[in-house]
Order: sequence, then structure tokens, then C-alpha cells
Amino acid sequence: MPQIESLFVTRLYRAALSEFDPRIDPEELESSCLVIAEDDEAGQEWCEENGYSGYTSYASLTDLPWRFPIFADLVKVLDQHVAAFVEDLEFDLDGRELKLEDLWINILPEGGMHASHLHPHSVISGTTYVAMPKGASALKLEDPRSARMMAAPVRRKDARRELQPFIYMKPEVGDVLLWESWLRHEVPMNMAEDERISVSFNYRWD
Repeated sequence: MPQIESLFVTRLYRAALSEFDPRIDPEELESSCLVIAEDDEAGQEWCEENGYSGYTSYASLTDLPWRFPIFADLVKVLDQHVAAFVEDLEFDLDGRELKLEDLWINILPEGGMHASHLHPHSVISGTTYVAMPKGASALKLEDPRSARMMAAPVRRKDARRELQPFIYMKPEVGDVLLWESWLRHEVPMNMAEDERISVSFNYRWD
């Protein structure tokens, strides 16, 4: 009998933010995101100048945990989720830790999207979901081998999940998703009438 096994597995971590303390009030987190977006004129200008639909604090604010206590609490929780994922990935960190590199807010209105990208200078990237109205877009993850498949035929539409070229993860409010930063991902167009709100982050090997 032939033996077939899966090699070089891509891991994806999904959990409820509430798995670890301190507890994060989802309504307070959402209101904080909206207040920051309204007050962040530099971020608004950056979004307008760069044709970014909606709002992101990525290019304007680097100190969210200092500005709002709820973001400081959020980092404490994310640290624990990242530590759990690192354990699963069996990284040898040589006595060092993965530490938060940056943390930013994303607010996508109807029609907004995030183009396909990766985070080449980080180890772990992720997002926690603050508002996901009905019809809000999923996270789209791309098979990292796609650029090397060259002459390979396309997969059947009913191919097994681990063989699909793209995976769509539909998170719920309060979920946190983590992946290795080399994994290409995007947020397709938001088809919901209401805003899709999330907080994204990167961790580096310090």
C-alpha cells in the first residue's frame, strides 16, 4: 500500500480572546477603536492620501497601549495567546521571547478591503475581531507555495481543505487568529453595510 503524508504544515491558531485574563470588555474595545479613529487626524489624512478605504492607525499611532488602558490589557492577553501558539510551533527561542512589535486598528466600511500582503520583519502576526456585522468579509489565507506551482493544474473545487489554494476563515467577535508572518493574507471587500472592526498586531523575536 502506498504511504502518503502531509509535510511542511502551515499552522493557524484560533481561540477566544477570553481564554486568558484579563477579561476584555468587547463594547469598551469597540468604542475605544471608534474614538481613536475619530480623533486621529494624522491617520485619517494618511488613509485619504493613500486611497485606503476606511481607517487604520498603522501609519499614525504606535502607542495605543499607553493611550488607552484597554489596549494595555489587550496586549497582556495577546502575549498569552502568542506564547501558546509558539509552544505549538515548537520554536527554539534560545532563552528569548517574542515581543509585541506593533498594534493597530482597522475599520473597514462597506466596500473596504485589505489587499494581499505579508509581514516580512515579524515572526507571528494576528488579528482580534471587534465588530463583524452580518456579511462582513472573512480572512483569506493563501497557500504559501502558490508562486512555485508553475505548471501544476488547479485543484478540484471539492479538494480536501488542506489542499485548497485559499482558505477563508470567518471569525466571530472576540476571536483571535494567529499565523506565521510569512503567510500571505488579505481581507476581501466588506459586503456588510456596517463597519468591520479589528485590531491587528505583529510579534518579533527580541
